[in-house]
Amino acid sequence: RANSIHLCNPHLEKMKEDILYHFALGTGTHDFPALFGDVKFVCVGGSPSRMKAFIAYIAEELGLGSPGGDYPNICAGTDRYAMYKVGPVLSVSHGMGIPSISIMLHELIKLLYHAKCSNVTIIRIGTSGGIGLEPGSVVITHQAVDATFKPQFEQVVLGKTVTRSTDLDEQLAKELMQCSKEIGQFNTVIGNTMCTLDFYEGQGRLDGAICLYNEEEKLQYLKEAYDSGVRNIEMESSVFAAMCYLSGLRAAVVCVTLLNRLEGDQISSSHDVLVEYQQRPQKLVGYFIKKTLGKV
Repeated sequence: RANSIHLCNPHLEKMKEDILYHFALGTGTHDFPALFGDVKFVCVGGSPSRMKAFIAYIAEELGLGSPGGDYPNICAGTDRYAMYKVGPVLSVSHGMGIPSISIMLHELIKLLYHAKCSNVTIIRIGTSGGIGLEPGSVVITHQAVDATFKPQFEQVVLGKTVTRSTDLDEQLAKELMQCSKEIGQFNTVIGNTMCTLDFYEGQGRLDGAICLYNEEEKLQYLKEAYDSGVRNIEMESSVFAAMCYLSGLRAAVVCVTLLNRLEGDQISSSHDVLVEYQQRPQKLVGYFIKKTLGKV
């Protein structure tokens, strides 16, 4: 499981060509092993611009690019997702929420399989709302849990509810935590991440267009989440963990917290502060990649 990509779909073997529609790539038009066969690290995040900034950052860190160099979008034929590559690192945007990242992951996992990649580590880097943490803290996910704090991902397939494990690679989380200690620049914790279907009601906010609960009920819910081990909230980790586990991918989630949800709902930090916060997962994962490649 750990060495090669596992596809849980016997039907793909019968297909003459596999079109990755949302990437504007296909096995009949592109040489996947030549383009992607050397990939060992895949970093995914919501925003196309953030993933482009990450590939420029990692290129400089690994000494594989020139300052200010341009990195073409491999998925330029579509506006759904953006993909960038430098050396053994692939950087892909996934949009916002479970549906968007799951579509991307189906095609990404097939891409890695068709490219005959092995020993791949995949890490989601992103932003989140913290619970009981100072803004700017980085959370390495121990388990992705749903909005009832259960470590599972539920999906309706052919009219039936399928429940899948959201276990992530425990050793990888420990390695990332050690990297953060070596960097020593920001607070980092390992904790559970709650994955919701919505940014507003699903996360207990009071500032959406619809809200039929009070502040006391909201705080009680968030404190229950904290007591269950949840340290941050976002909208992608459960399906990410489930799909990576089924595909034999070594996976982690590393998100910075933009606010402490026990103290408010709206993100009020300045643009410059938020930009610096968003760079923290990139710095941590960049350091991890350099260390793994023996460049630290």
